[in-house]
Amino acid sequence: MTQSVYVEGAKTFIAGEALIANRRVKLKSGSTTTPIEVVYADAGEVGIGFTCANAKSGESVAVMPATKTGTFYAEAAGTFAAEANLYGAADGKVDDAASGSVQFKALEAATAAGDIVEIILYPVISTTAGTVSIADAGGFTSETTVEGATQELYQDAISAQHVILPVSFTGEDGTALTSFTAGATPGWQQLSNKEIVLTWDGNATPGALGVKFSLVDPAIDATADIVVHFLAKMAGTTDTPVMKFEAYINAGDTDCAGTDPEITGGTTLTEYTMTIAAADVPSVPASLTLILTPTAGQMDTDELHLYDIWLEVTRKLRTS
Repeated sequence: MTQSVYVEGAKTFIAGEALIANRRVKLKSGSTTTPIEVVYADAGEVGIGFTCANAKSGESVAVMPATKTGTFYAEAAGTFAAEANLYGAADGKVDDAASGSVQFKALEAATAAGDIVEIILYPVISTTAGTVSIADAGGFTSETTVEGATQELYQDAISAQHVILPVSFTGEDGTALTSFTAGATPGWQQLSNKEIVLTWDGNATPGALGVKFSLVDPAIDATADIVVHFLAKMAGTTDTPVMKFEAYINAGDTDCAGTDPEITGGTTLTEYTMTIAAADVPSVPASLTLILTPTAGQMDTDELHLYDIWLEVTRKLRTS
């Protein structure tokens, strides 16, 4: 007995549905006919070969095995260029839209859906994630390949936009803040449209605010900058003070704040930033204290309203 059955040319099967020539087919699951039935291999599915002619359901159909020597003619599901990676498409067609693994290479271009083009088997298991599609049954991403989805996940995992919110607000000396009153000391205030803000009065010598942050997340990357963000606006358009920052980490008393931003947005609520350089960022766990105050002599007229302040840090992959 020989080890294999030699087939010269096409092999005969029974059409398990109406079939059109030059399309990919697979064995029909549960078929009890002799020879066995074949049906279209759909998107992402691997077929056993290509139909050589049209056939009605139940008729005999010649199928050119995918293991044959040479090239194939296949019906294109859409347009694609010569040398394109081709995947299995619906109803036994082929296309360059990612679905499953790459199965063929186009030897000529398809200029319209329905074109019959010459293709050649790409007889390898995909070795790059960019050639393997994802099903995404949950509809979580617009990416179509393992490579694209993996990059998306890693971008999120090590994003530089991981937000840390403050633990507390006090005066520079730790004194609890109270409701705003005219004078140098900042305080809490409800504006006319109900938002609660921290307000500095228009004052030649405004007081300082202390803001405490806990840097305890093991995913914080200590080799990347910490960017302080805050939302603020002026009550008028006369003053444009520089917001002076001091930054102290752990028990040290060395100020590591970066360049102080100027409040230039006037009465428009605007986002401003200050950067603590990566060289000053400690390993976690750590504690960060920010001291901030409008520069003396630059805010004699208008109130300054601080709406929010937060940190953005870069995350790293946790290893345990």
